[in-house]
Amino acid sequence: MGEWERVFRQHLPLPPHPQRRRARPPPRSTAFRCVLKYLHGAALSQGTKYQLRLSLFDATYHHFFGKTWRSSWRAASAVPPRSARVTFNEVVYFHTSLNHPGIAAVVEVVMTAGKGDGGSQHLSCGFGTIPLFHGGSEVTNPATEDRALKLYHGTPRALLHPRFQDPVEKNKYMTVMEQSHLQYALKSHQPLEAIFHLLPENLLVSGLQTVPGLLPARGDADDCLQKPRLMKTVTCYLERLFIQLYPSLEEFEEELLDLLNSDRLLQANTAPDGEEVVVRERRLHVGVHNGLRFVRAPQVAVLVPDVELSPGGCQRVSSSGARDAGQALVLRSRIQLSEMVPHPAFGVCFLLEYVFCSMLRAGGKAVSGSARSEADMRSVRWAVWSPVPSTGDTDVVLPLRGGARRGPCQALVYRTPPSSRQLQGKHVESGTVQFHVSTDSEEHLVTAAEILCKDRDELKQPPTPSLRVPTPRRAPVSPRGPGLSVSQLVASPWGTGQTLQQDGGITHLEADLGSPDTEPCANDQLQALPFTPLQLPMAAVGLQACSSHVSLSRAALARLHAAGFPDILDRNQEPVEISEPVELGGFNLRLEEADPLQGNEIVLQFLAFGRDAQGSVEGLWPRTVFLTFQFYRFPPVTTPRLQLVGTDGGLAAGLAVPAQLLVRVNEDGTLNRQPGLQLKYMVDPAFLRPGEQRWFLRYLAEHSLQIDVWDGDSLLHVGSAAIKLEPLLRQGQTAVRTYHELEVATTEYEPDGPVLGREALWHGALRPLGVRVALRGRLHLCLANVGHPCEETPGQLPSHSHIVTSPDSSVITPGGNWCSLNTPGGRRTAWARRLVDVDSELEAALRSRRPEQGWPKQHAWDLQVIDAYRDHIKGESIYQMLSQAITATHTVHAVLGTAEFFEFALKNPYSIQHTVTIEVDHPELSVILDPREWRHFKELTKSVTPVEEDMFHLRDDLKPQVYLRPSETVHIPFKYQTFSADPAVVAAQGPAGLGTRANESSHSLGKSGAKQTKLIQVSFQVSRGKPIALLRVKVEPQPHVVDQTFRFYHPELTFLKKTIRLPPWHTLPGTPVGVPGGQPEMFVRCSDPDIICETKSLGPGEPQDIFLKVAGGPSPQIKKFFVAIYMDTWLAAPVQIWQFYLHSLQRLDVSCTAGQLTRLSLLLRGTAAPRRVQAFTSHPQELEVDPNGAFLLPANGIQDLYIGVRPRRAGSRFIYLNLVDVESHQLVSSWLLCLSCRQPLISKVFEISLPAGGGKGCNKRITYTNPYPSPRLYFLCTNRPDLLQFKEDSFEVAGGEVYTIGLRFAPSQTVGEEEILIHINDHEDKNEETFCVKVLYQ
Repeated sequence: MGEWERVFRQHLPLPPHPQRRRARPPPRSTAFRCVLKYLHGAALSQGTKYQLRLSLFDATYHHFFGKTWRSSWRAASAVPPRSARVTFNEVVYFHTSLNHPGIAAVVEVVMTAGKGDGGSQHLSCGFGTIPLFHGGSEVTNPATEDRALKLYHGTPRALLHPRFQDPVEKNKYMTVMEQSHLQYALKSHQPLEAIFHLLPENLLVSGLQTVPGLLPARGDADDCLQKPRLMKTVTCYLERLFIQLYPSLEEFEEELLDLLNSDRLLQANTAPDGEEVVVRERRLHVGVHNGLRFVRAPQVAVLVPDVELSPGGCQRVSSSGARDAGQALVLRSRIQLSEMVPHPAFGVCFLLEYVFCSMLRAGGKAVSGSARSEADMRSVRWAVWSPVPSTGDTDVVLPLRGGARRGPCQALVYRTPPSSRQLQGKHVESGTVQFHVSTDSEEHLVTAAEILCKDRDELKQPPTPSLRVPTPRRAPVSPRGPGLSVSQLVASPWGTGQTLQQDGGITHLEADLGSPDTEPCANDQLQALPFTPLQLPMAAVGLQACSSHVSLSRAALARLHAAGFPDILDRNQEPVEISEPVELGGFNLRLEEADPLQGNEIVLQFLAFGRDAQGSVEGLWPRTVFLTFQFYRFPPVTTPRLQLVGTDGGLAAGLAVPAQLLVRVNEDGTLNRQPGLQLKYMVDPAFLRPGEQRWFLRYLAEHSLQIDVWDGDSLLHVGSAAIKLEPLLRQGQTAVRTYHELEVATTEYEPDGPVLGREALWHGALRPLGVRVALRGRLHLCLANVGHPCEETPGQLPSHSHIVTSPDSSVITPGGNWCSLNTPGGRRTAWARRLVDVDSELEAALRSRRPEQGWPKQHAWDLQVIDAYRDHIKGESIYQMLSQAITATHTVHAVLGTAEFFEFALKNPYSIQHTVTIEVDHPELSVILDPREWRHFKELTKSVTPVEEDMFHLRDDLKPQVYLRPSETVHIPFKYQTFSADPAVVAAQGPAGLGTRANESSHSLGKSGAKQTKLIQVSFQVSRGKPIALLRVKVEPQPHVVDQTFRFYHPELTFLKKTIRLPPWHTLPGTPVGVPGGQPEMFVRCSDPDIICETKSLGPGEPQDIFLKVAGGPSPQIKKFFVAIYMDTWLAAPVQIWQFYLHSLQRLDVSCTAGQLTRLSLLLRGTAAPRRVQAFTSHPQELEVDPNGAFLLPANGIQDLYIGVRPRRAGSRFIYLNLVDVESHQLVSSWLLCLSCRQPLISKVFEISLPAGGGKGCNKRITYTNPYPSPRLYFLCTNRPDLLQFKEDSFEVAGGEVYTIGLRFAPSQTVGEEEILIHINDHEDKNEETFCVKVLYQ
């Protein structure tokens, strides 16, 4: 075994976690010097030998990486009365670019112990963690000299446990070793930066070890890394290099191409299609390697077969008769290596790489111009040459290596399998590489044999165990050297350069932790890395629209009529009766289009709001509410405040708690006489854009109305509801009216937590992880649609054809401005109009420059101005006239996320061929360049036009070009797709922006609606920019479907990071996990380009998650965006669209104890004007504010708001606090209180049994003894006030006396066990004792 191979095999670090390699650009590496001084502890045994082992650990991903370093064995000694101590004084050096707080060094203490058979074994007796970075990329306290590291019982394997938490101090499973510590010093070591090119990242080495390329330490010092000195480099040249492959180059490449072509067809799952894989290029990577890493990025050179060299050109390679003529790959230039060092561990590495591409073949011959631009790069052979002592100018012959062997490039290398033609003759298995080496001086590469002897002497130091995995290297740099080719930068379509993945074991951990290499040698290809979820995904539990129809009894109809709601009248002023809606999905679109009453008067009548009997009891029932929503493309609506007025009976049958009527509050604070709120929307086709009537009918058939309910006083979000709009389709009736009862619910998200096990990744495990849906109430409303006749015929959609034809150039559009009439005889008559009547610019010029003279001179002056103006605009007018003759117009009704496909028939009007450049002035309209995508959209649209392969050529500025023969017509495929929502839709509705009030009861929709038409110009130009055709695309946005709504509350000016589990919409039941085809791949796009949104698949059959990273704004800003989810690769149409709200609030962290009052204060800052404000909270039973009523906040002043938190249950949760202007009902400030509540210590436990299902409850008594010698006042509270009431909420008892506490337990409607806590607090509301009563309801 050579010196290079020995060093290479012994120094193979374990790569970091694949997620860490995604940072671009990679941060600068930080060098460290760690001194392990001595181990002190009471648990040390005198005379026993100990060893320290040091490893790098990533706490974020629970991943060891790098290389475990081991110290020498040292015996423990003790000097009474001191405890035993083990002195090491060993120095470890390393550098890492992973500057993250989760990166740490783990120290393990190992001892030798005897075995029963007389041998010895190594036992781990403790470990500790040394943090390298804190709070960012800064080194942890670099100025500190000595530190004591506390040790924990056990082994570092505990860090791999799924319940491990970072930092270690938070883990209840970790036990500190008392009176034991390790004294160490950790500092950054800048001199190590000079040898980064010799020392791999994350490799731990001792100053006593040898790094190839460094000189020994000077004088008596043994540490060569404290002040490292580089050895002198020698420049060498490689000339006359050629490579032989056996049995011959032709047979080798023929079999290699057959295997690659078979593999291509197997991956594509297709039959032979006329394409074949051909060799495009043969390249050789040459670099210097010191056994640890490449000293510099390898050079890349192009090899050519010997037969391609011309006889009079480059010198042909002369070789022995064993090599047939034309059967070698030759390098036509020489390679200069200036980084060689006279050290036996330095070697020159060679890697032979083939570049392939696919080409069409017809009749056994390659079709000209059919080669694909994509390239596939494969590693074929490699070799290493280690210079021997006294090597000068000489010829070298090396055997090539192939197959699954460890190489310096860590790439999969091809190995020809045995075949019949290989066995016909004797041959070398993998081939040879031959070259001539020379130096630029008389100095030989290795002239001192003592270097090797010295290295072997130093190897007697404790060796570092091998991790037996690929070595990570620096990011690949642009290769340099002779013979570079363009194909180096071409991406591979088949995922080339696959990395070698082998089993490996950490000697320190005795565990297999194999990992694929992430960066192939000298290859710019980035490899796909396995993805691992970092946080617990939450289920996609959002607001969904569902059937909400309620059948009303006669008694309910009578109560509805008696409440006094205004009637909804049809066009004959007759009341519209409440009817049963048709079954969802059973509408007929043709019946709607044939309806003579094309006008639609949409009526939304909000009636009442009630709480369910089993609804949440965590908040006070609102006194007033207001609603926010948006219908079609009308402006968003924020209703006035609506007072909740009680009634004697419920409106809907089956409600245990009567619903309260919604009564509008006037601006002066009085209530309106009539209950309910009625809004009307007039949708008249005469005022719609052409073809929009059909889109409006589709909107009613497919969409739902999202309604948010807000507390009118506190401006807190009560909940959301969604209702299908399909009942508004009249289906031939003159008017329809339906009654609906909607569930108003809110979704609460718990704080994010780490992944605690594989249960979070189970397929189909869609239980709400960290999500709780609470039903807040029920909203009662009526939907009505009254038909009206339309005076004008509504414009219909244009032809559904996806082919846009260019106008005939022989038809000339009249250039002047005419007022035309159609006479009864069929003749076309036009009246001329004055120029000043049709051109305002000319009229302004005539008026501003007219002289004050007589009429004849004024007339002559006007004629001169008109002539000058005509000459000025003649060129522009002629250009506009000619442009109109070649301009075609196409209208696109765009929906968010949906791709609109059409083809433009482009004709070459000339009798000569032209190359036409296509220019589009908007990024949302693009030419479809991929024939697979073109074919996909043609299948969706049922188009019958042909599809051409390799139709377009991309210029350097990425503008597509197409070649046209004389008078030829081709179809250019276009796709319009927008992911940007309309500003009127994105405008977040809520308490932060109450500017749009629904003061008008009726809204009309004109052509100047919220969505404006967008014009996009497409120009088809030949040489010198001359257009031969113009295409004007009119984009008319349409509303999009919202399938689910999510609302998040997050601290201001921070990033919201969420993982949402996608539901298995199309997963076949019974499909085994891990089988491909069980669930299709999902794709996502976000409407906001500043939001990071992506989806990752965990493997075949595994669920898929959506990852969101949103930057929050200042409080109380609300950000609204949409996420489109696709199931096809080309993103034709989304299967679902999700709506997201992000509320940015001021964060306040509170640490408290359940049942105990925690007091703190908030600093309020006044605005420019004085305001009368009041603080409201989402949980008034658990959060108290002082002052609790309205108070004056002075202008630009500062005032304290005192709050008291008394949570009822332990755990983490959120409480919202709003500061509201009570006069203008505007939100002044908003806070997010993040509670971390501990469970109090329970001193006594009681058990009782009570009957369930009603009754009068039960009275019980317990006693409490005052432990103090003086009288004390105590207060009582409980976590379940709905099940337990006290006879007295407070009591006073003398010192040492006993007091009897009276309890009354309320009956429960359900069977089961409840744990009720009784908190006994002192006069400061601090918890003295807590009793637990376990109530069993039978």
